[in-house]
Amino acid sequence: MKYAVIPVTPFAQNCTILMCEQTREAAVVDPGGEVERIRAILAKHALKLTRILVTHGHLDHVGGVAELAEATGVPVEGPHRADEFWIKMLPQQSQMMGFGGRVFAPDRWLEEGDTVTVGELTLQVLHCPGHTPGHVVFFEPEAGFAQVGDVLFAGSIGRTDFPGGDHETLIRSIREKLFPLGDQVRFVPGHGPTSTFGEERRSNPFVSGRYG
Repeated sequence: MKYAVIPVTPFAQNCTILMCEQTREAAVVDPGGEVERIRAILAKHALKLTRILVTHGHLDHVGGVAELAEATGVPVEGPHRADEFWIKMLPQQSQMMGFGGRVFAPDRWLEEGDTVTVGELTLQVLHCPGHTPGHVVFFEPEAGFAQVGDVLFAGSIGRTDFPGGDHETLIRSIREKLFPLGDQVRFVPGHGPTSTFGEERRSNPFVSGRYG
């Protein structure tokens, strides 16, 4: 598996292209905006987009979903249905944040234990609420890779002061869902640099052994 991280929107949100090397099929995770730029990168590397994956319903992660889906005809998978209210609030989110995003209906809501495929890759779905109630994480065990959205960052964690957020739930999601996947797993967060679960378990002040 190969991946490319493309910061988009004024919030420098990490949109990610996941690629199956055997088939050249690809998925775009969290296309928050700058859809033409994302499509240009897919075309440059001769990748066939087969699906759009969504971690959660905040505008900076989904602002370009409707546009990309309409332009390419590929299905949208995710997030968990508990984030449906966030997707329906995209017009209000757009007004507050100063950039656009249209309401969309996922072709498939995702649940804990589901899988999604990209060519010959199989990604496991983990429901990790706390930042939003319907947040999901995508995990590829063979590559030791996870796309965690705004659950966990290098040195920090997701905000929990938005509607539906809950701090204790978020901490449980990280400690009980993510860290058991293994210290070696490298993750792409929703913003900022990549890290590993081991590094965050050891040094992240919000979720290391020293917390609480």
